Amino acid sequence: MEISLLFVMMLIGFLGILSQWLAWKYSLPAIVIMSAAGLLVGPVFGIMNPEESFGALYDPIISVAVAIILFEGSLNLSFKELRGLGKPIFRIATLGAFIAWILGSLTAHYMAGLSWEVAFVIGGLFIVTGPTVIMPLLRQSKLKPRPAKILKWEGIIVDPIGVLLAVFAFEIITFFTSDVKDGSTLLMFFIASTFAVFFGWFCGRTIGWMFEIGYIPEFLKSPVVFAVVIFCFTLPDEITHGTGLLSVTAMGMTLANIGISSLNDFRHFKENVSILLISGIFIMLAASLKLETILQIFSLNILGYVLFMMFAVRPLSIFLSTIGSGLTLQEKSLVGWIAPRGIVALTVSSYFATILEDAGYEDASLLTTLTFGLVIFTVIAHGFSLGPLAKKLHLSLEGKPGIIIVGSNPFTVELAKSFVKTGSPVLIVDSSWENLRYARNAGISFYHGEILSEQTEYNLDTIPYDFIIAATTYDSYNSLVCTTFMPEYGRTNVFKVDPGEEGKNKDIVDRVGGRSLCKEEISLDELNDKISNHYLFRQTMLTEHFNYEQFKEEKDAESVYLYFVKPSGQIYFYADDMRVTPSVGDTVISLTPPSKEIKKIQKKLELNSENN
Repeated sequence: MEISLLFVMMLIGFLGILSQWLAWKYSLPAIVIMSAAGLLVGPVFGIMNPEESFGALYDPIISVAVAIILFEGSLNLSFKELRGLGKPIFRIATLGAFIAWILGSLTAHYMAGLSWEVAFVIGGLFIVTGPTVIMPLLRQSKLKPRPAKILKWEGIIVDPIGVLLAVFAFEIITFFTSDVKDGSTLLMFFIASTFAVFFGWFCGRTIGWMFEIGYIPEFLKSPVVFAVVIFCFTLPDEITHGTGLLSVTAMGMTLANIGISSLNDFRHFKENVSILLISGIFIMLAASLKLETILQIFSLNILGYVLFMMFAVRPLSIFLSTIGSGLTLQEKSLVGWIAPRGIVALTVSSYFATILEDAGYEDASLLTTLTFGLVIFTVIAHGFSLGPLAKKLHLSLEGKPGIIIVGSNPFTVELAKSFVKTGSPVLIVDSSWENLRYARNAGISFYHGEILSEQTEYNLDTIPYDFIIAATTYDSYNSLVCTTFMPEYGRTNVFKVDPGEEGKNKDIVDRVGGRSLCKEEISLDELNDKISNHYLFRQTMLTEHFNYEQFKEEKDAESVYLYFVKPSGQIYFYADDMRVTPSVGDTVISLTPPSKEIKKIQKKLELNSENN
């Protein structure tokens, strides 16, 4: 039974998002699940073949999607991130890419049996890693900032370079194998590449200028950027295939570094679109493969090539190119192992397979099999090994969830102390040095600066933290902090504390800008008063003999429930809309009145001070 194109589109979207959700739910690499889903509905069960269903639109859809994904990734490439990392990133993107090209070409010739001409074309292409695979992996594994930034920059910068190397190798082959030696083709290639960079820079500067001047209204900003990205990709790519990716990368990097105020407004929207595109494209590519191609992957020459690329070519290119760059042995080992290939490698290799076969290179028919073999093995191996390897090399921030508290005052400092006791990393952020005296005196980690400033984004490492609690004396500011970080942390992980009557902004709806901390209606003023009256943070572990119901019955009327911790270390905060309740084995943290004995001591001290 033939299914409609509409059904195919629905199935692609459904499987893509389902794969992302399963990856999040069970902490699995999303790209592995997406590849498996595509293979199952495609070559294994034959439910759909997107390449046949979309027909002539298949390649343009993939190309435009890759351009948008690459642009979205390059929006995050701010040069301010390169502090201390400029040298290794430059080395990897230049010398490392060249070494990987030469070694990859030799491997393709001697291990896979490809001719020299085809080997050098595919060797250039396979230096790519790409944001389509690197970004999902970085999103799921908490790497330390240095290796995370290196992998991100390499994935985005080397992507267009790899495509250009493949195009350059093909042009060189055409030049030397043709009867008439005409250097104009090579000259045209270099001119087209230079034009692509300039055109991308021009598009980025123009869009930035129009945004700042106000020529584009807010509701049109994202649509305009989308249209310009497609234009920026298509025009250079029509001149020379592959230069379009270089152009959109230049455009994204330009926008990321000219400092326009509205960049973050459409960056989050682009991230959402990018996730949708990555999900859909992986399903489409995997479902369009033929069963023979998959079975051919397990032939000895293909397996040998893939293993040599993973265990020899990649580590050698990284170790040789980063000599004297300042990277530690652990960082070199991690970066030297992680190099999953993705959409760009698959799409561009199919293009070269066609034109090389047309040029008379019969062994080019192996390119699709070779590419998919490298993609599927690297995606699985690197997807499952990144987290454990990073922990082994002490390059992972994986551990108990961390908390950023915005606002330094007696309550937030005592709250931070309670997090420290549970083993969770905590950081207090405040722009007032005077307010931070509470954190300094208590020995709590703090950051002096404005949490909403762009400078803080580059100076403060937020990767270890999963929650944000805004607890300043201004309600509107608390809401603004929560609203700003909600797209990054998720609505369920941002909280605010009602500052009290003085800082209350009645124009702000309670649900705007995050969830209210504590189920009881209690203000920051009241919480600070409780701290000054010697209220204590108590940890109570629930057991078979003392369950949650019994705990609630014994609760003091003036106690305040704040959060509870699972045995795994996961934290759940008390809030109006909380759905999870503590169970046996959990530890409940509450703010409770002092005991009667402590109250007697306090009264004696007060009487003594009055008598004196």
